[in-house]
Amino acid sequence: MFDSLSDKLQRVFKNLRGEGKLTAENMEAALKEIRVALLEADVHFKVVKAFMAAVREKAMGQEVLNSFTPAQQVTKIVKDELIAVLGTHPSRLRTASQPPTVIMIVGLQGSGKTTSTGKLAKHLAKNGHRPLVVSVDVYRPAARKQLSIVAGQVNVPAYEGTPDETKPLALAKSARRQAEISGRDLILVDTAGRLHIDDELMVELQELKEHLNPTEILFVADAMTGQDAVKSADEFHKRLGITGVVLTKMDGDARGGAALSIRHITGQPLKFVGTGEKLDAIEAFHPDRVASRILGMGDVMSFIEKMEQNIDQKKAEEMQRKLITDDFTLEDFRDQLKQLRKLGPLESLLGMMPQMGPMKQLKDVKVDEKELTRVVAIIDSMTPKERANHMLINGARRRRIAKGSGTTVTDVNNLLKQYGQARKMMKSMSGGLLGKKMGKFKLPFANPFQ
Repeated sequence: MFDSLSDKLQRVFKNLRGEGKLTAENMEAALKEIRVALLEADVHFKVVKAFMAAVREKAMGQEVLNSFTPAQQVTKIVKDELIAVLGTHPSRLRTASQPPTVIMIVGLQGSGKTTSTGKLAKHLAKNGHRPLVVSVDVYRPAARKQLSIVAGQVNVPAYEGTPDETKPLALAKSARRQAEISGRDLILVDTAGRLHIDDELMVELQELKEHLNPTEILFVADAMTGQDAVKSADEFHKRLGITGVVLTKMDGDARGGAALSIRHITGQPLKFVGTGEKLDAIEAFHPDRVASRILGMGDVMSFIEKMEQNIDQKKAEEMQRKLITDDFTLEDFRDQLKQLRKLGPLESLLGMMPQMGPMKQLKDVKVDEKELTRVVAIIDSMTPKERANHMLINGARRRRIAKGSGTTVTDVNNLLKQYGQARKMMKSMSGGLLGKKMGKFKLPFANPFQ
């Protein structure tokens, strides 16, 4: 996410820090590089123009040029303007004063509406709501059944309707009655899409809006389509009046132009981003955290929130004690790998780390999820004594462990090497930069990667 833009902006700031003195000339050169970086990231030209005007006005002042830390001040200016472009504050979903709250999910065909509906339902259920989902797509074969399957996977009820309910509005009204009867406080209405915006689609959506009086109309867009996503969102807003945007496939979008453009062009906030294929891979959008990630400062707050939601605090504290006392065994290592999997895609987690200082190399780490399975299998093939004391593992034991786990002696050797590196790394991290930022909440796992 934003990898290309992040690398280029960090290079600009590194060059500024290398200048003996900051002048209007080298500042102008840096601003041109920032402009090119934004355009190459597929940010809308109107957004780039407004962004650069704001940055130039603040960065070219004498207070910056004559300061003792001009490069740091320019970085802060760029960060503040990125936050302004992205939306300043997180935009939360609104709820109706009289439940059930109705949320319409709209967008073009293939943008990921149905999957996003399931993800949002799970997210909302996790945060204290009792959602019901309904598909009013009566055109696409098995659309309603598809949503029911997704809903079952996230343990949320879906209203499928009766065979004679073939009209979108009738389905939605029946779903609302079902929600009222069953005590559901929120309805997610997954609407039909088209390959392009047409009058027939808009008339149907406007009818649904008029009769359902939705609190939110969320437009779902594929981040990989870049400015096409922004254009579609703008057209939907002009004709329907959307209240927010959900960007899917953000984990696969290295440029990030749609995320940086959509609020400025539509005037509506980006509320959620999809960060993977799994049904829990959706995050509320935080402009300040995203700006920090773009500038290589990491997103430690989101990282902590993921751990607080998925990791047992007592186990984390016990692991911290073991790291400090050098009592971190291979069995602990295995247990932490299993907990690590609960936190979501590992490359996404590493992307939350500050890309500077000792953590800079993490941005180049490529994670093979299958490697985790192999590592666990190797450790499972060890005896309890070997897991408690890795120094016992000689050549003969390594051959036996490799045979028992279906791997090679080289794999076993690599694991033991990685285990040693992980102990050193996590011990230093527990009392270093991250330890200070996290306060009492300590890191609950060891990094198994080189």
